[in-house]
Amino acid sequence: MDHLKVYILWLCFALSAATALGPESNKKAEDSSDDDEKSLENLDSETMNDPEYYNELTEAINKQIMSMQEYADAVSKTTRLLKKEEENIEPNWMPPSKASNLQENEFENMEENPQDILDTLPPLPEEKETELSPEMKEAKEVYEAAMAKLERRSPDLRGAILQVKQAADWGYVPAKIKLAWSYIYGEGVELDVEKAKKIFEELSEEGNADAHAGLGFLHATGVGVPVSQARALLHYTLGALGDSDYAQMALAYRHWAGVTLPGSCPKAMELYMKVAHKVAAQVSLSGGPAVQRVRLVDEAEGAGSGAALDTDLIEYYQLLAERGDVQAQVGLGQLHFQGGRGVTLDLNKALHYFQQAAKTGNAVANAFLGKIYLEGGDGIKADNDTALRYFRKAAELNNPVGQSGLGIMYLQGRGVPKDTATAFKYFAMAANQGWVEGQLHLGFMYFGGIGVRRDFKQANKYFSLASQSGHVLALYHLGQMHAQGLGVLRSCSTAVELFKNVCERGPWGARLMRAHAAWRARDADAAFLQYLALAERGYEVAQSNAAFLLDEGAAQGGAAERWRRALQLWARAAAQGCAPARVKLGDYHYYGQGTPRDLDAAAHHYRVAADTLHSAQATFNLGYMHERGLGLARDLHLAKRCYDLAADASPDARLPAALALARLHAHSALEGLLESLSQSPLAFIFLSGESTFLSNWDLYLISALVGALGFVIYLRRPNQPVN
Repeated sequence: MDHLKVYILWLCFALSAATALGPESNKKAEDSSDDDEKSLENLDSETMNDPEYYNELTEAINKQIMSMQEYADAVSKTTRLLKKEEENIEPNWMPPSKASNLQENEFENMEENPQDILDTLPPLPEEKETELSPEMKEAKEVYEAAMAKLERRSPDLRGAILQVKQAADWGYVPAKIKLAWSYIYGEGVELDVEKAKKIFEELSEEGNADAHAGLGFLHATGVGVPVSQARALLHYTLGALGDSDYAQMALAYRHWAGVTLPGSCPKAMELYMKVAHKVAAQVSLSGGPAVQRVRLVDEAEGAGSGAALDTDLIEYYQLLAERGDVQAQVGLGQLHFQGGRGVTLDLNKALHYFQQAAKTGNAVANAFLGKIYLEGGDGIKADNDTALRYFRKAAELNNPVGQSGLGIMYLQGRGVPKDTATAFKYFAMAANQGWVEGQLHLGFMYFGGIGVRRDFKQANKYFSLASQSGHVLALYHLGQMHAQGLGVLRSCSTAVELFKNVCERGPWGARLMRAHAAWRARDADAAFLQYLALAERGYEVAQSNAAFLLDEGAAQGGAAERWRRALQLWARAAAQGCAPARVKLGDYHYYGQGTPRDLDAAAHHYRVAADTLHSAQATFNLGYMHERGLGLARDLHLAKRCYDLAADASPDARLPAALALARLHAHSALEGLLESLSQSPLAFIFLSGESTFLSNWDLYLISALVGALGFVIYLRRPNQPVN
């Protein structure tokens, strides 16, 4: 600071001297040389003897020094304050500091949308789009119009894809990516993997992340190219770095499950968190459209026959609705409002049915009309006043949907004055009746301290309740709490499972229903490739369905190759807790399909499916292996116990278990008969190698007769132990 004072002093002295001498030097230039020298000498002699001049000069210098000193002190003070604030500020994804109440007070005073408060992750950096040419702008508009049709599940699928192709021909990159996947799926265009591969290769050379993800899929699955997991990982990594959601999910699943990579929970959580953040940002408070997950192996066995409503049944409900049946009107309205079960999402049809039911004073219809007018969409303009009127009618009838809707309007101040206390009251009333949106908003309010004291444990409680209904936002915020240890112990594995659930509820999840529709339309190739693409994202249902289609011969190639690929997919699905997949693993090892025959491995998989996943089929198979001594010690008592447990586990297993027990009784009776004959004088007739008194067919006939007798005895006394 002393050096600074000296520097400022000399600077001010120089400036003052230049100012004082400047006008005199100008005057010198105007006079003649003789007069100038004389006047300069006179001026110097006068100023040298003038004390007032020195006083004014000294006073000016002191003022300059004081002002510069004050400026330097102000700058130093500001720098120290800024540095101190930077040291105290924490990243917004970290939990609040206990040592400082500054951030906590600011958080508690915020009364914005709960979604904005709870977004703990920083926003992803937005890439600035380059200025598009007029042709590209037109291509973009055509592409967006086509995507809007596809998102509404328009029946004109071919027309929408033709629009996408038109935009792709003009060079619009997102349209090219969509067209390439359409070629893979055979969606609106002919299935052509080579064209898709060519598009992916061209765009990947330009560094497009989604193109790298597409090439990763092709190399990982061997579709159109030889299988190369190394190339797949390379492309997935490049795609994930470029923010491709497909590549991020595929890579996250591999880190989580340890597939072709060492297992790493932190890396999986980091990738899943990025995709989950994007999914949660696009989901409305209603949770988005429903996605029906149909497992083909269950459907083939008859267990999934009710997954979709038959066309005749829908037409029957429509007939009842037009005749004034209120329950049919409400049911059809809810189906069209959420979609799923073979019914397309159509807000206008939902509005039509709800309006018919609301005329009779139905509380559910009034509540859903309020939701439609609150959010709007598909040509329906949002109207707060209309939504408020319908919500009030439903709430007066103690409907939880209407109560939750009123809570949202009071929380956000839509059509009514903003009142967090009233909003909390309505949310509590809805949550007490088990309505998921009431539970979700109570979690928001407790987490953010909106209208109540902030309480992470209460927030965790209500988020957990809402997550049981599969609400995306509840799962997302619950995952954030487990990832950060807010109100619960920090758990990476739990957070990963929650974030994975959120990611699988993204818009790409609707592909499950499209793949199932292709299977129902007997287009096995298209269904298989769609399931295979979702299987790479980590969907357990898609993995088991793709494996089932391989079992059915959907993919080209020899039986050995199909079994090997199916075994890999069954193993991935089984690792995610799929009971039929675990049973299939046992079958593949038992019969030696796609792997050498290994009865011990088969028994292991059956035991896991029976003990952990409570599979009746696996329990029955264990009984058979105990009965025959295949891979397990031969034990008829354990075999009978397994058959009994299988019959208790599933009604479908009762008949096979009864027949197996009858055979077991017959086998036991035949063994007792042969043992008694071996001790008689005529034993040589039955046991001598030279005797032909009883042939093999005779023994089979006796076994069948005794088996029938044993079956009758079992039906009369089913709990009789084996002798």
